[in-house]
Amino acid sequence: MLSGIPDTMTIRPLPSADGPAPALRRGLAVLTFLASRTSPQSAGTIARELALPRSSLYELLTELAAAGFVVHLPSQRRWGLGVTAFEIGTAYLRQDSLERIGRPVLTQLAKDTGMTAHLGVLHGSEILYVVKERPAAPRLPTLVTEVGVRLPAQLTATGRAVLAHLPAAQVRALFPEVGSFVDRTGRGDRNLPALRTRLSADRQRGWSVEDGQVSAATASVAAPVFDHHGLPTASIGVTFAHHCEQGCDRTWPEIAARVRVATAAVSAAIGGQATPAR
Repeated sequence: MLSGIPDTMTIRPLPSADGPAPALRRGLAVLTFLASRTSPQSAGTIARELALPRSSLYELLTELAAAGFVVHLPSQRRWGLGVTAFEIGTAYLRQDSLERIGRPVLTQLAKDTGMTAHLGVLHGSEILYVVKERPAAPRLPTLVTEVGVRLPAQLTATGRAVLAHLPAAQVRALFPEVGSFVDRTGRGDRNLPALRTRLSADRQRGWSVEDGQVSAATASVAAPVFDHHGLPTASIGVTFAHHCEQGCDRTWPEIAARVRVATAAVSAAIGGQATPAR
């Protein structure tokens, strides 16, 4: 058991192969099985639990991996959910419950901090902003983070707050080469090792910060929203006016404390955990 999360959930029986679209039914059963586990599983375990022939299972896994629904971890000889499955899960949330639940929380966060508050979900290698709330305060900085806008996830605090708690294999799949890294102001990470170092620091700290990497005159603080497995499904952040010529390595713990209260409230409201899976 991890952070109070059971290692398994109840799995529906594998649909009969005699019904319509047996390959599709078996593929969905594999995805359902992997989604119920808190860690990747070996092919042998999947085959045994779902009563599937190994040959059929490998064909299913190959097709699912090609579409991004699963990912193979060669060093562990295991299979886990891929980026596409993650995106579909967050799409469900952002269509209704996540926006509906998050908006009043962000309204209060913006009021308490006097800063613009955002809620974002990962969409491929970008962060998609689905809720934005501004306080009733004059002279707030003009931001590019409108609802519906996507920004490179590795540059933003809201994006890195999610990336920091994803499996390393998923991060590598999102940023497979140097060309995957976008830089707007000259302060962004240029390669995967640099990003991993930053994500490790964010994960240990409990929140992410961005200082002039999106816009030179602003900074942001963000933290993740966790689902019932303790996995990141979204993030909440605030953005405010700030300028350092080269970045000043501030982490703003006082602001982060308010942001984390907001993420804990949204996590609880969607049946999630306040802390990440370990």
